[in-house]
Amino acid sequence: MPKSLQADAKSRLHEIYQAPTKAKALNAFDTFVALYEAKYPKAVNCLVKDRDETLTFYNFPAEQWQHIRSTNVIESMFATVRLRTYKTKGAGNALSATTMLFKMAETATSRWRKLRVYKKIALVIAKEEFIDGELKKAA
Repeated sequence: MPKSLQADAKSRLHEIYQAPTKAKALNAFDTFVALYEAKYPKAVNCLVKDRDETLTFYNFPAEQWQHIRSTNVIESMFATVRLRTYKTKGAGNALSATTMLFKMAETATSRWRKLRVYKKIALVIAKEEFIDGELKKAA
């Protein structure tokens, strides 16, 4: 997409994943596809092929959406590894690299925040159904 349209496309993508319900997200998704499919089919196809996976977080507790939407955990982990590897000018041999990565991961975990409402993870594991972030009531 040209630079002139990227800001608008980005705001429309935000409308999709920040929608309060899956129905509104699907509506915003369809709007995005209708606007950009004719001129930018590759960009739209990239989004359309992963539509279901992209909106899967609506099937989890709403309190955990922030964690699911974020890639910060992965980014912060790799940032730690990248910084240490750069400062030590490489890891040496395979054993020292593995040891260094393990110790960095172990140290990084001490600063990680707990998931919000982490007790609801048991409901997810038990395959309880969530619709738009809310636990589905038994009929």
